[in-house]
Amino acid sequence: MEIKSLAVFCGSSKGLNSVYIEHAEKFGKELANNNKTLIYGGAQVGCMGALADASLHSGGNVIGVIPEKLKAVEIAHDRLTDLHVVNTMHERKSKMAELADAFVALPGGSGTLEEWFEVFTWSQLGYHAKPCGLLNVNNFFGPLINMLDHTIEQGFMNEKYREMIIVSSNPKELLEKMDCYTPNHVVKWT
Repeated sequence: MEIKSLAVFCGSSKGLNSVYIEHAEKFGKELANNNKTLIYGGAQVGCMGALADASLHSGGNVIGVIPEKLKAVEIAHDRLTDLHVVNTMHERKSKMAELADAFVALPGGSGTLEEWFEVFTWSQLGYHAKPCGLLNVNNFFGPLINMLDHTIEQGFMNEKYREMIIVSSNPKELLEKMDCYTPNHVVKWT
């Protein structure tokens, strides 16, 4: 499966460790260098801004999707290839999902996690067959991965769903794994 566009969910904050911004920039460059369009939340601040700027500076196409209410709060990026202004967060997520061939989360807060978990859940339920990945910078997602393993151990998630999550700490490797992804839908209820 060749991925041409990738929706990336990440923080509108920088985080406390400079490694988060550095990896957002590396990932943005990697997307541009591999001719993959970046679909993201449309902000010019935090990891979101670093990601977009790095992709743009490397010649990449960057499409932002931002709700009207957040244009001023998240400071909408004004140098994107395209910017979609929508009414609600639901419309933002829907538009990003429509435009993207795959989904990745970089470090971020509850909004990042919520956005990524929604598309991952859609994948589990068979609403799409697009790869879902985590760029595990500084082992940021280690506790989350442990929690997902715990849900399996406790009988709340099929282990096959865990296998659907593509994880790497290296931007290039993550994209390579995503390009090689083969959908394997598991029927939840039998």
